[in-house]
Amino acid sequence: MKVWSAMQSTPTSLRQAGAGAWAPALRAAFPHTIPILAGFVFLGITCGIYSISLGLPWWTPTLMSTLIFAGSAEFMVASMLTGAFNPLQAFVVTFIINARHLFYGISMLERFRGLGAKRPYLIFGMCDETFSINYSTEPPAGVDRGWFMLFVTLLNQLYWVIGCTLGSLCGSALALNVEGISFAMTALFVVIFLDQWLKDTQHLSAIAGIAAAAVTLVALGADDFMIPAMVLIVVAVTALRGRIEPAYEARETQSAGESSTANATQTAADNQDMEGIQSEPMSDGTTQGGDAS
Repeated sequence: MKVWSAMQSTPTSLRQAGAGAWAPALRAAFPHTIPILAGFVFLGITCGIYSISLGLPWWTPTLMSTLIFAGSAEFMVASMLTGAFNPLQAFVVTFIINARHLFYGISMLERFRGLGAKRPYLIFGMCDETFSINYSTEPPAGVDRGWFMLFVTLLNQLYWVIGCTLGSLCGSALALNVEGISFAMTALFVVIFLDQWLKDTQHLSAIAGIAAAAVTLVALGADDFMIPAMVLIVVAVTALRGRIEPAYEARETQSAGESSTANATQTAADNQDMEGIQSEPMSDGTTQGGDAS
């Protein structure tokens, strides 16, 4: 009940802090979350309709978006709720899907320091988009950073809850043709995979993942291959670490070189502009920076 607890504690905190602390933070945070609003609402609608298509009650997507708030993991959890009871598999799969949050948490340790009662909810509500905003954005002068990050987190989760609820209500009340909606989760992960494939300069880790999944699927079947595949992927990527890491180091070096070149080019252009301004003839026949010869 993390969101509910935060909502219960918010009024008291707001009264104690006064409008001067939280109102400017809300106004500063909202514009940063507008791009998230469109994406979260529409993807949440898909998640809600997908859950209803599996035969789950209408309130299930709302409950998951409130208590789990894990995006793609909720698609996975919805499918698991209709299958055989396997809590170990649910834990392992969800943990691996969201393992990147471990690094998010480490990166935000300093920013979350001294935030008191806001800190538990900030930790819970830290999704990819919220981390990106809270990590890279400094609130305007005079705006409390803790309240700013709290409202960024709360608004983003609110968009997701609204989307999931709308999707579940539409899926339950309207005679929608949901044929093929069960492919939404597969399509989501395919898009994520293709995006990563196009960005990476090396594909060994992706190939290792495909091979591990294929081998375990053939050997163990669709019901039991998930956890062994995850373990095999970890082993394969660890074994190939010596060949994978140099590719990322080379990309970082190349990016740094391109950035330095761009900065040098810009500096040279600025210098040329200044020289041109200084050499422009004045109305009295002289030039800026010296007498006319």
